[in-house]
Amino acid sequence: MHGVALGIGIVFMSWIFALRRRAHWLEQSAPPSAAPPALALFAPQRPTVWLAVRAATPEAVQSALGLGRCAPCSWSEGMSGNHEFFISPQVHGWVIVTGLGLPNPSDDVDAVFIFLVALSRTLGHVEFFYADRLANHHGWARVDEGCVTRAYAWAGETVWNQGGLTLSEIELGLKCSSYGDDFVALGEAEANFEKVPMLAARWSLDPAEVRNFSARQATGIAGGPAGVY
Repeated sequence: MHGVALGIGIVFMSWIFALRRRAHWLEQSAPPSAAPPALALFAPQRPTVWLAVRAATPEAVQSALGLGRCAPCSWSEGMSGNHEFFISPQVHGWVIVTGLGLPNPSDDVDAVFIFLVALSRTLGHVEFFYADRLANHHGWARVDEGCVTRAYAWAGETVWNQGGLTLSEIELGLKCSSYGDDFVALGEAEANFEKVPMLAARWSLDPAEVRNFSARQATGIAGGPAGVY
């Protein structure tokens, strides 16, 4: 009887040990849980298209865009890109603008040119960045007092190439093909796409790298043209 009891005990302990090993394995192999809301609020966010405006107040940008029916908006909500326009609080002398109302080169590069030139005539120095992950379409531009000093955009082909390469573009190894250059390696387009945030960080700001807690806590402006927002 003692032998039977001992055998049952050994089997039972082995079963418990096996269950613990399985539980440990499941815990290790499970995907990481979502970040708590407090941390998710400050997770890096980078829109597909954005502007960086130098030495301007959010109110000046709002006026230049002709926005009406505006409302306060947090950084996290604004960077989601769901508003017609979101104007950030000033960060290190720059105001970030993003939203559905911004034109992009894949749709109409002429609209991008007209929009940037008009805005720059009012606000001075305006920078434009575009990086579409789905197709690796990309672009960037610098406009001063209504004059395009540098611009490049690729949307399956080069649709905008104006001005000489800047030092930052050269140092980052960005490849800017000429008009009519039909063959652009997919790897080259992808490399350019990946480097757009790096160029933004050198020229002005990469929105995803704004770590300053007070800047993210400050309230921006969300709105659209009168009757839109």
